Amino acid sequence: MKEKTKYFVVKEKAVPEVLLKVVEAKKLLDTEKVMTVQEATEQVGISRSSFYKYKDDIFPFHDDAKGKTVTFIIQMDDEPGLLSMVLGAVAEHSGNILTIHQSIPINGIATLTLSIDILPAKGDVEAMIHKIESLDGVHYLKILGRE
Repeated sequence: MKEKTKYFVVKEKAVPEVLLKVVEAKKLLDTEKVMTVQEATEQVGISRSSFYKYKDDIFPFHDDAKGKTVTFIIQMDDEPGLLSMVLGAVAEHSGNILTIHQSIPINGIATLTLSIDILPAKGDVEAMIHKIESLDGVHYLKILGRE
């Protein structure tokens, strides 16, 4: 059985400096203040390898995350009913699907990209993630972005 990803919310003072600098570099790239990863990492004072090592694992938490758009990428088995169960988990946790794209399965594995609007005061992103990850046939779930 595969190990599920765990998420933690920690205060900024408990986060290692390198991770905070990765967040800074990502912000520079997102706002187009710099054009390359090299420029961003030089400006914040970290190596490119540190940036690439942690870039997918840290992002700022916003208290007003509900009522926002979250984009996931999910790798899952190409089995009848599994997509329906994933979509059911989204609905169960008050998510409104904005976009959905499933790749053509290769070797029995499909990649699903979902953009979901989390409804204010109702939606629970963490519970939704745990529900989706717990489904048999789901191999991988990653948050690509939040607005």
